[in-house]
Amino acid sequence: MTEEMKSLEELQTVGSDADVQIEVAAPREPMRDALGRAYATGKRKDAVARVWIKPGSGKVVVNGKEMNAYFARPVLQMILRQPFQVAGVVDQFDVNATVKGGGLSGQAGAVKHGISKALQLYEPGLRGALKSAGFLTRDSRVVERKKYGKRKARRSFQFSKR
Repeated sequence: MTEEMKSLEELQTVGSDADVQIEVAAPREPMRDALGRAYATGKRKDAVARVWIKPGSGKVVVNGKEMNAYFARPVLQMILRQPFQVAGVVDQFDVNATVKGGGLSGQAGAVKHGISKALQLYEPGLRGALKSAGFLTRDSRVVERKKYGKRKARRSFQFSKR
């Protein structure tokens, strides 16, 4: 027997003799509202997205428009599909999202973040795949503020010797 197995046996005998109770972390429970939807807020740059997901046929509506109409660029549409592909639930959920602030790229990232968070709230078993892909982490990079005495955040005025 290895040392690990011996120590495990000792722990088991000690636990049975001393009636030691080991608390196991409770599994996460799905969080759904009365309509069977999961809600989450996603953020990216200056954009904030409120996202509701529910079981369906894979229809994505952003600010009252279809995904193809709101995010016309294929790259942005691909960004929105990533959480479903990683979790392996393509065309199983309908998404309704409202997004404000920022530009289209930031809004697509915010909706992606919101979808990822809502998926893991709806089905906690998907959390591992989404977390390992990095979709549950808020991308905190924002535009640097302009400083006084500078033309932009870091760009100085043109130097003139004469």
